[in-house]
Amino acid sequence: MKSMLKNKLASAVLFGLGSLAILPNANAIELLKVESETGTTTVSMGGYAKVDVRHVNGDIAYQDYWVANFPGGAPIETSATEFNVKESRINFKVTHGDVTGFIEMDFYGGNGNEIISNSTNPRVRHIFLQYKEWMLGQYWSTFMPLAALPESLDFGGPHVGEVFIRQTMIRYTKGNWQFAIENPETFGDGDSGSSSSAVGTTGSNVDPDESVPDFIARYNTKGDWGQMSFGALLRKIDQGGIDETAAAINISGRINSIGRDDFRFQVSLGEPGRYVAAAMTPDIWPNQNGELEVEETTAYTVAYRHFWGDSDYRSTIFYGAAEADQSGRERNHFGINLLTNITPKLTTGVEIGRYSIEDAGIESVNSTYLQFSTKFAF
Repeated sequence: MKSMLKNKLASAVLFGLGSLAILPNANAIELLKVESETGTTTVSMGGYAKVDVRHVNGDIAYQDYWVANFPGGAPIETSATEFNVKESRINFKVTHGDVTGFIEMDFYGGNGNEIISNSTNPRVRHIFLQYKEWMLGQYWSTFMPLAALPESLDFGGPHVGEVFIRQTMIRYTKGNWQFAIENPETFGDGDSGSSSSAVGTTGSNVDPDESVPDFIARYNTKGDWGQMSFGALLRKIDQGGIDETAAAINISGRINSIGRDDFRFQVSLGEPGRYVAAAMTPDIWPNQNGELEVEETTAYTVAYRHFWGDSDYRSTIFYGAAEADQSGRERNHFGINLLTNITPKLTTGVEIGRYSIEDAGIESVNSTYLQFSTKFAF
């Protein structure tokens, strides 16, 4: 009877939410487990509900979270308070033997309004399958060091200093090594790379010269001291008369400190383009003679997380910055927070910080933010 009820509940959940779904989640709820001649199939669900209350004050327009862009493109005197639940997400995981499938969505899909309904569209974050050492699908780029991301309430932390990108790829993992070919896209060549019809990306949104995938290699190592990662990126840039190979490296770590404390860092050097400092600068930029060149960018993030005594109270102080050579863009993000767990799955906290734009040729501007968040993970 209990097994039948469990199966009916799982069917109802999957029918109603089948279009929403999963990221690997060790704390996921098992919905269904079926034994058959071909093996065991397990279906589980995870995610979290997160409520953000955010106030932004300064010369940079309000955003739900900071990336590395210049919202509005000009200083805007701002004092705005917003409530939202867009970071909330739901995911499903299906496992059968050596094969695992994942799908996850959040609610930053746009098209919402604050007049009556406050509705927003779900958007795909991750869809991939894994078979032994192979992973195929959309997930965080192999160039992105997940362990180095700081614990923050502002979604993703200091994007300006981070590698922060997800895309479709084919990845092979062997021991400490990871190798991947990933979707190519040149940011700043005029095409958007976005779907424009029922057949997906087509017409002027397609880049006619992107014939070679991006190549990424990563080496990960860990021990009692923590973990470190070394990534290398090679890309073909063949746009606007440019025909060269762009290269970049990323070095990152999460180092154990006193007690439960840890220090996290990452630095990216070379020509990482769209892979770092989300939306700060295109991959290509005109030099002083008006000729297009591949942009060089240096980006870094440092963060320290401290636990207050034996309690669940903890604070992270973080700083991220990036500087681009050709465009002269220079931006940074600082923050500090206090978080605690009310229950093992319910977290609440407060964070204050500042996002600054110090681009060449303009007066420096910044906005401070104060954010309260509560998250229930399931």
